[in-house]
Amino acid sequence: MALNQELNSYYCDLHVHIGRTSQGQAVKISGSRDLTFANIAKEAAERKGIELIGIIDCHSPGVLEDIRTALDSGEMAEVPGGGIAYRGTTLLTGSEIELREPGRKEFHVLAFMPDLAAMEDFSGWMGRHMRNINLSSQRLYAPAKVLQEEIAGRGGLLIPAHIFTPHKGLYGCAAERMEEIFDLDGIAGVELGLSADSEMAGYIPELDRYSFLTNSDAHSLGKIGREYNVIDMAAPSFSELSLALAREAGRKVSANYGLNPRLGKYHRTYCGGCGSIIDEAAITADRCPYCGSLKLVQGVFDRILSIAGREQPFVPADRPAYHYQVPLEFIPGLGKVKMNALLAAFGTEMNILHRADEAGLAAVAGAELAANIVKARSGQLTLSAGGGGTYGKVVQPPK
Repeated sequence: MALNQELNSYYCDLHVHIGRTSQGQAVKISGSRDLTFANIAKEAAERKGIELIGIIDCHSPGVLEDIRTALDSGEMAEVPGGGIAYRGTTLLTGSEIELREPGRKEFHVLAFMPDLAAMEDFSGWMGRHMRNINLSSQRLYAPAKVLQEEIAGRGGLLIPAHIFTPHKGLYGCAAERMEEIFDLDGIAGVELGLSADSEMAGYIPELDRYSFLTNSDAHSLGKIGREYNVIDMAAPSFSELSLALAREAGRKVSANYGLNPRLGKYHRTYCGGCGSIIDEAAITADRCPYCGSLKLVQGVFDRILSIAGREQPFVPADRPAYHYQVPLEFIPGLGKVKMNALLAAFGTEMNILHRADEAGLAAVAGAELAANIVKARSGQLTLSAGGGGTYGKVVQPPK
C-alpha cells in the first residue's frame, strides 16, 4: 500500500446499529425496524453524506447473510483496504460487545475487522462465548484481555465505546482507569459518547495518547450522523482508518463533531426521587440538594471530576478541534417539510451543516431557521442540560 497518496477529508460515523435483518429478524431490540444493512448504506450515501460508516452488529449471522447477498447481487462490493462500498460510501464490519470483569459492572467495546472473512471468523469465535450471537451488544463470557487478543490476532481494531456514560461505559461504571482492564497498547482509539467532549476527557491522563472518536450510536436511520468525525485519509477504508487512528503517514482524525455535552442524556447527575437534573458547578454530596433523596444517577461530568487524574484538563497539541454540532433534528422549527426542501436544494445533511451559506439556507427555509442553523454551527444556541436519560434541549429565546 502506497502511503504517499493524496489525502482527502471524509465524514465518518463509526457506531451505527442494525435494527433488523432483511428477513425481519431482530438484531438490536431497541433499534428501528427499517435499520437494515441496505437501508443504512442508502441513508448514509444519499441523505446524510457520510462517507465511512461503522456498522457494529455485523457479527450477527443474519446480518452477515445480508452482506453476502448485497455483494453477490453486485449492489455492493468489497474495497481494497477493507470495507463494503456503496455509491461512494464505505461500510465497515464491526461489533459492539458487552464485557464484565469480576467484581465490576458491565461495559461496551467496539471491534472492527479488516474484511468480511475476518468478521465471519470472529463471529464464529464469539458464538462459542455468547448466549445469543444473533443479537446486538451481547455479553461475551471471556476475559477482556482474551477478547483483546482475539481482535488483534485477526488484525482488528478495539475501541472502548461511549467511555464515560453511566450506562455501560468503561469509565462511567466499570473502572477508574482503563489500564485496570486492558493492555493500553492494544487500544486503537476511544469513543467519547454523547455526554462528553475532548476537554472533559482531558482530566484522564491515560487518554492523552489516543485518537478520540465522536459517533452517533444510532438506533434509527435519522440518528445517523448526529455525532461524526472528519478523518483525513487516502480513501475511506479499514486500513486507512487504522493509520488515521494511529496518526501515521499524515492520516488523522482532523475534527470531532459532537453534541455539546449539555445536550447529552447523561451529562449531569439526575435524582430519581424528585426527577431533578442537578446542574450545579459540582456535586459533592450523596443526597439530592433539592429533596434529600439518595436515588442519584451520577452524570458524566460529575463522574469525570470524581476520577480525574488532574486538577485541570489537558488537551494535547495534536488533539483535533472538538466542534459543538447541534443535530438538525434538535433545531427548533425544522420540520419534515422544510427539511425535505433543504435536502432537495443542497443534497445531503452534511452539505446543509457545512457547505450551504446563510443566504442560501434562508432562500429555502426562511431567515429565522437559517440563522438557527448557522448558530448551531458556531455553538451559539442556548442549551439546557440533559441527565437521567433525557436529552438536553435548545432553549428558544423569548420573542
